[in-house]
Amino acid sequence: MAEPTTAHELEIARDMARKSVVVAAVLVAASSIVWGLDGALSSAYSVVLVVLNFLAAAALIGWGSKRGGNFLMAAVMGGYLVRLGVLTVAIVLVKDAAWVERAPLFVTLLVTHLGLLLWETKSVSLSLAYPGLKPKESTTR
Repeated sequence: MAEPTTAHELEIARDMARKSVVVAAVLVAASSIVWGLDGALSSAYSVVLVVLNFLAAAALIGWGSKRGGNFLMAAVMGGYLVRLGVLTVAIVLVKDAAWVERAPLFVTLLVTHLGLLLWETKSVSLSLAYPGLKPKESTTR
């Protein structure tokens, strides 16, 4: 009986979501100091968008990879375009809201995307033999 395969892309996205808590705490606190409550809310909104974006990307990659190479390529490219559109709509819908400060909204969106990607890239590159994650110790020998 074959062992079930692990969805590494989803595990990586979950790891990035866990790391986003640290990033969010720093960025929301900094935005709060500079722009007050509206800055903190704007920054928190951006972090949520980034985490949802990464989780959606992982889900699409997992879906496409189970169906073959062509589906994977379509899921990655089409998913990128759809996710970019969703992010744009999510920003446009709130950009003029009373609670939104644009500077922390956009800076947090950029810093969180790039920061989490770089942080996770470092984690993944430290364990090249295991794509993204260190293996769990086996209970049976």
